Amino acid sequence: MFEFITDDDGDRGQVGIGTLIVFIAMVLVAAIAAGVLINTAGFLQSQAEATGQESTDLVSERIDVTSTVGIAEDGDNPTNLSAIRVGVSGAAGSNQIDLSTATVQAVGPNGQENLVFNNTNTSDQTVNNATDIQAGKFAVQNSSGNFVPASDAVLNDDERFTLVFNPEEAPFGSDDGDIFGQGDQSALDIVSPSGATTTVELRAPDLFNEGGEAVRL
Repeated sequence: MFEFITDDDGDRGQVGIGTLIVFIAMVLVAAIAAGVLINTAGFLQSQAEATGQESTDLVSERIDVTSTVGIAEDGDNPTNLSAIRVGVSGAAGSNQIDLSTATVQAVGPNGQENLVFNNTNTSDQTVNNATDIQAGKFAVQNSSGNFVPASDAVLNDDERFTLVFNPEEAPFGSDDGDIFGQGDQSALDIVSPSGATTTVELRAPDLFNEGGEAVRL
């Protein structure tokens, strides 16, 4: 009536339990690996989308330089500039670009400066000409020649602007009375809010002919 379990039957049972344990372990490892792969794929997708958007912004928010002009100071024999003017526009296909949040990394005869937007018509600062622009800053003029506040300094398909720099302030000029003038050179990196950079070189002529004239830089 009773069957006795032999040693061989016991060994087979232990092997079966061991196989089941190994199978369960393999399933758990596979599930964990699948979860890691899914999370990694999601992270890589998000990173790729962010990188793609940044790359698009670098192209679509690039600032083009259309002109570089200096205004010779008044007088019969001018040697310095009273204003440095850099015409800018949005690159082809660009979105609106807020110039008030752009920066200009300038290197000139008197060092290096990171210049930021100089707001106009505020309670403590009114900009009527280039020499009113504060140290470490630049101003923006519209196509009518008016200095504009931050809210209006936005490049688009219909508007062109001019970045205006004070040749008496560093890095163009210095506190010792140096003013950017004949034969001087400077380099500007105009950085849009998205980080797109446009580089321009400024080279003043060795001789200015007439006070108040516009000279190409």
